[in-house]
Amino acid sequence: MSLTDEQLFSCPYCMADNAIEVDAMNDIGQQQIVDCQICCQPIEITVLEGFDGDFELIVRTDDE
Repeated sequence: MSLTDEQLFSCPYCMADNAIEVDAMNDIGQQQIVDCQICCQPIEITVLEGFDGDFELIVRTDDE
């Protein structure tokens, strides 16, 4: 049993698909900076609890 769930999102710079592992116990309400897996630009991600136990990712450029 995995403690994390893979969530997909698009890079706000190059629109490439990316993935992040979200830990439901620790990541909800947290903000993270990750680099795009394609263009290496810094991406600011906020993890929120969505409907039905899903996650909502707010993804924006690091300078917004």
